[in-house]
Amino acid sequence: QVQLVESGGGLVQAGDSLRLSCAASGRTVSSAATAWFRQAPGKEREFVAAINWSGTIANYADSVKGRFTISRDNAKNTVYLQLNSLKPEDTALYYCASRRANIPVVRPTQYDYWGQGTQVTVSS
Repeated sequence: QVQLVESGGGLVQAGDSLRLSCAASGRTVSSAATAWFRQAPGKEREFVAAINWSGTIANYADSVKGRFTISRDNAKNTVYLQLNSLKPEDTALYYCASRRANIPVVRPTQYDYWGQGTQVTVSS
């Protein structure tokens, strides 16, 4: 099993930045690609960004491209999501997820392990 713990969320104003962290523990060798998803109240969980084990491949949702950056530090078993130029529509609960395969896919059903989420609230 792999345990994922997110941190770094908070209440910010539009235009501000945040950095989210996803710390993995347990059988981390079982975890390869890692992604961030988000879910706003009354909406479905949506893909934000994903990265492979080596960090050489990253995918982004169109809505965050150019504003968010996903990265990882495998020595620390941690994946980061840098959120810049935040907008009120970025408000959501942000989840970290990982999968045993090393392809950073976009469908949440293809991820094996999930964290509990960290709340990001952006005021206008």
